[in-house]
Amino acid sequence: MDEIRRRMAARTLAAGEKLPSVRGFAAEMCVSPSTVVEAYDRLAAEGLIRSRPGAGFFVAGALPPMLLAEVEPRLEREFDPFWVSRQSLDAGPDVLRPGCGWLPADWMPHASLRKALRGLSRADDAILADYGPTRGLLALRRLLARQLAAEGVAAGADQILLTGSGTQALDLLCRFFLQPGDTVLLDDPCYFNFQALLRAHRVRIVSVPWTPSGPDIARFEAAVATHRPRLYVTNSAIHNPTGATLSPPVAHRILTTAAAADMTIVEDDIFADFEPEPSTRLAALDGLARVVRIGSFSKTLSASVRVGYIAARGDWIEGLVDLQVATSFGGASPLAAELVHAMLSDGSYRKHMAALRTRLARRRKETIAALAEFGVEPWTLPRGGFTLWCRLPDGQDAADMARTALRQGVVLAPGNVFSVARTAPAMMRFNVAQMDPKVLDVLRAMPGLRPGQA
Repeated sequence: MDEIRRRMAARTLAAGEKLPSVRGFAAEMCVSPSTVVEAYDRLAAEGLIRSRPGAGFFVAGALPPMLLAEVEPRLEREFDPFWVSRQSLDAGPDVLRPGCGWLPADWMPHASLRKALRGLSRADDAILADYGPTRGLLALRRLLARQLAAEGVAAGADQILLTGSGTQALDLLCRFFLQPGDTVLLDDPCYFNFQALLRAHRVRIVSVPWTPSGPDIARFEAAVATHRPRLYVTNSAIHNPTGATLSPPVAHRILTTAAAADMTIVEDDIFADFEPEPSTRLAALDGLARVVRIGSFSKTLSASVRVGYIAARGDWIEGLVDLQVATSFGGASPLAAELVHAMLSDGSYRKHMAALRTRLARRRKETIAALAEFGVEPWTLPRGGFTLWCRLPDGQDAADMARTALRQGVVLAPGNVFSVARTAPAMMRFNVAQMDPKVLDVLRAMPGLRPGQA
């Protein structure tokens, strides 16, 4: 009964659609046919389905509004990506957020932003009041094209589409490529909002374990052969949450497998500028033939000035432009695009990122040393970025720690939030830039997590 309700909530069973046959569903659920008959009878009594003698069972009437939290079986809220996001976004000024995915406000380039705002205040009235062009500010797209070229990605300004954010870029691509019921391949673990967004698109998610050099390539190839996914969504550089970096041999096999299966790859490169030097990029190796590159500036410039982008084949960009006009009548705010362009082109951004990489490298070392006091160890040592994917001491459950910490005003990000297969109960992602000393005080008070366990 729960499975049928879940499929109705996810819209994989639409109004008037026939339910699986009794025998087929019994085999799928590993129960007896009589159990399925009883479940269908009970659902019919509730008015959710109806029986047509000789034809089977069908979804009855209009479906209720789709609640994303009910698309999958209910989980404890610490395991729910919506819960983590909402706790982090809604937290008051006194709440500590080592589980969030962004830098503290005082780490961002406010002087550069204020300078850009002052300059924009003198801009033409059209910039302050009009809609922008459908592809976004040309000057910013040209600047992005030059940056991509420096990484080995050949993309002209006409192959770049500005969007309202990195998340909107991925949402637009899901609308463009996917239909409800399609399969999408994700890393395990992966950025938890990938799961949340794909859930909204009512697709099937298959995951592949991630290693320090990329996805487990044998499992990756097997998953592609078995499930025939339409998309593979990943981070190549400074993988979220692990901080690992894709190796060239693994990248080559990913592209070979994708080409054989006609699978499109979405490469989210939002953390690219945190690397000390560029690492392997699928988009560069592929030449944007079947890889789509997305990114944004919320992690490096301002989460308040939202601008994302998509770099892809020209024919795909044409279709994405139409889709963005249909869904939002334009993408990135002209004001936001002008601000980002001003901050990227005046020389201050390069200095800001150089200082930020140095500061984060120091903070990573300090955080690793501090967590070692409790026997908490990083799964791998990232080349850059602000997160550490850590293994807790034996017997410690990350969800229990998150519950306890929340009562003390600390938002943590337990491992299973990032794991599609829920195989990371002893893992935790820590944001080193958000590791206030009070966080360590809360950890010291954790039952079973005592200093000196290293």
